[in-house]
Amino acid sequence: MALILIRGDNKTKVFNAIEDVEKHADLNIISNPKTLDSKVADKFVSKILNADLKTVSKVAAAFLIEENPTVAISKIRSIHPPAHITVVSDEYKVYEELLEILYSSSNFNGLNYKVSNTHTIDYKQTKTIDY
Repeated sequence: MALILIRGDNKTKVFNAIEDVEKHADLNIISNPKTLDSKVADKFVSKILNADLKTVSKVAAAFLIEENPTVAISKIRSIHPPAHITVVSDEYKVYEELLEILYSSSNFNGLNYKVSNTHTIDYKQTKTIDY
């Protein structure tokens, strides 16, 4: 189990990045995405990367996924999300602190979440009836 932290310029980009993680990276989200203060998220990412950030975020969210961090990193590298995604494993010191913040945070909402449906059904009538 890994924790995904997403930082972005606006809520739409963060929301689209959450969808990309589920849809294109094919990772299984096991918790509701939670809203994080962008300054707190920037602080955590700075600690994880052990470097100063080039850009600051305006919106941030985090959630848990079923896959292990190594799998998550390799799958996320293959997509091009509109926001910055960081995979946080339990090896980092900030992992437990971030989990505590998530449990008390509100759900990341405000946009309609699209259910990923990989099995589409064609409801169009294919036969024509001649009278």
